[in-house]
Amino acid sequence: MDENRKLIVVPWDFTPVAENALAHAVRIGRQVNNEVALLHIVEPGIKQKAEGEKKYLLQRVADNAHVKYGIAVSWFIVKGSIFTSIAEFVNEKDANLVVMGTHGMKGMQKLTGSWALKVIIKSKVPFIVVQDPPSDLGKFHNIVFPVDFRKENKEKIKMAIYMGKYFDSKIHILVSATSDKNLAKKTKINLAFAVKYFIQNNIEYEVHEIPKGKPAERTIEFAQKINADMILIITTKNITFADYALGASEQQIIANSSRIPVCCVNPKVSFASSRQFMGGWGD
Repeated sequence: MDENRKLIVVPWDFTPVAENALAHAVRIGRQVNNEVALLHIVEPGIKQKAEGEKKYLLQRVADNAHVKYGIAVSWFIVKGSIFTSIAEFVNEKDANLVVMGTHGMKGMQKLTGSWALKVIIKSKVPFIVVQDPPSDLGKFHNIVFPVDFRKENKEKIKMAIYMGKYFDSKIHILVSATSDKNLAKKTKINLAFAVKYFIQNNIEYEVHEIPKGKPAERTIEFAQKINADMILIITTKNITFADYALGASEQQIIANSSRIPVCCVNPKVSFASSRQFMGGWGD
């Protein structure tokens, strides 16, 4: 990993899902020797006394995490909005990764799924979104990697290779069947590109074809079937208000009912030098 990027950020809102995110961040930080930092966003007009109370509570959380996990956890308070301040903070800090908890899409909680997506797409840093605590503190064994016709698919290959290198993960490439010859051709090109670099970097992989239609649902079903540790997706470029309101496919995957962690890579994200893993493929 790029030695100048040593921070895993956990957005902190004093909820159980934030605790779960912290556990995942610790799991990853131990594997890649990264520091873990809590980030709490407060309203710009917060009173000094209230802000002091927040700082006291965050310090207690950090101290408890140190005792529980045996690692130092730093913390930051930033004034602003979660929709902009999280991304601004991690971009400024040049963080490696954000691990964020979400409440899923049950009933009114569907709104939190859309909020998660709205936060994620403003960041240059990959997000791992979790609902439950990790099943163990070991490695990510099986990662689901959907491939479609979008050229942006190539960008998440960096993250897949990163996971394969540091966690000995097996990448399960999913290709959705389609009757559209043009889309099928573009998908085939993306698949060949991914396979080429997985082979070059000695990453274990398998290719699976899934039935056409409802790609998000098919992806979740497959991930559940193999008991995947993570689903790795690329977010939609230039996402619209309609996507937030009606539910982009990423939103459905992020808040999946199987509660599988999801890693989201935004188009044009550069979280580490690709040359480190890809033998000269430029950013």
